[in-house]
Amino acid sequence: MSQPYSIQDEILLPGFTGTVHLPGEAGYDEARRSLNPAVDSRPALIAEAQSVADLRVALLAARAHGVPFAVQATGHGTHAPCDGGILVRTSSMASVLVDPARRIARVGPGARWSEVIAAAAPFGLAPLSGSAPSVGVTGYTLGGGLGWLARKHGFAADSVLRAEVLLADGRHVTASPDSHPELFWALRGGGGGFGVVTSLEFRLYPVPEVYAGFVYFPIEAAARTLEAYRTWIDDAPDEISTAVVLKRMPDDEQVPAAVRGRHVVLLKVLHAGTAEEAGKLLAPLFAAAGPALLDEARTTTYGAAAMGGTPNRHMDMFDTVPGEVVDALVRASEQAQTIEIRHWGGAMGRPGPDAGPVSHRATRLSVIVDTVVPGLAEELRPYANGGTFLNFLADPSRTAAAYTEGDYGRLREVKRAYDPDGFFRVGHVAK
Repeated sequence: MSQPYSIQDEILLPGFTGTVHLPGEAGYDEARRSLNPAVDSRPALIAEAQSVADLRVALLAARAHGVPFAVQATGHGTHAPCDGGILVRTSSMASVLVDPARRIARVGPGARWSEVIAAAAPFGLAPLSGSAPSVGVTGYTLGGGLGWLARKHGFAADSVLRAEVLLADGRHVTASPDSHPELFWALRGGGGGFGVVTSLEFRLYPVPEVYAGFVYFPIEAAARTLEAYRTWIDDAPDEISTAVVLKRMPDDEQVPAAVRGRHVVLLKVLHAGTAEEAGKLLAPLFAAAGPALLDEARTTTYGAAAMGGTPNRHMDMFDTVPGEVVDALVRASEQAQTIEIRHWGGAMGRPGPDAGPVSHRATRLSVIVDTVVPGLAEELRPYANGGTFLNFLADPSRTAAAYTEGDYGRLREVKRAYDPDGFFRVGHVAK
């Protein structure tokens, strides 16, 4: 009896110029790894693309063999395995070009935010990047892109000007307001289920310096700080972005002695303005929290303002945060390592008429918990708005929850038009 067909038995990717990793070979396990520990992908092969031509070869091979196909740059946005399929890595396609006169950046599919920040900084410009510079630009932007300049300038997706896209049938097209406008709309917040974005062009913004960093208070200040925060945000200008974090600090020599091993309230702040302005704005929060254990906030460049993120095991969005939510979060902080309550609003809630499908823009606050705390989800659910945000959503079965009903219906129409047979099916996909 003949052996069952295996994709590895064929000339896998004729004409492919990059490295190919097969199961059991050196480099395979490292190349397949996602930053999400819940995803243990076992692709039939991993192809490290060097060009658009390589991407097309891999895509057409996956079509020919009827196997799953997925693209991964840094692994931050990998939420589903590509078992038995072709996983394409784009890390080598990391070009970054900055046009300072037009305040525009054009990047390849493997570029990281750290590379864009470094290229834009000499011109006093900054992108709408996220908390971690190591995150890939494309996946972050396609999922909406909530950064520390978002209250001032909107979601990263809102600043996209055009994209070059490899479609499911192998065509390479440009999506812009004048070319494939429905695809252009879908890409700006609808995720990567419509094609492989091979180039992304977006606006940069003048940000000569910021006042940014962390201010630490004793955990005993948690309830009164959160009570003050939920009303303080009413008058916060767009220039200031903040989050209140309930955190257990590591007992590690790299942690400052004043907070080492302590349970603290941490105020994250990034103000696109002066330290004096920030001090006046933050004074009510500081008064509520009491004397600080440590104040690390300072005037610095945007690129040096490493704000850090919170691993996401549970996320809710809120339009209002009553005392019951504050009480539940303070109690949950006894079990969780980190709970982050972040202010949204500002320009995020004022989209232009041609904005993409980033939804739940009226959200005022998000809560991210890095630990599964028994009973917390049930306590918070009556007060949450029921939405979620694609960049923070690890469960592909809940993709629809990241959008309004109207936007999700439109995304499904775009999906049917550009990927009628559902070739792109790994991860967040409109169905």
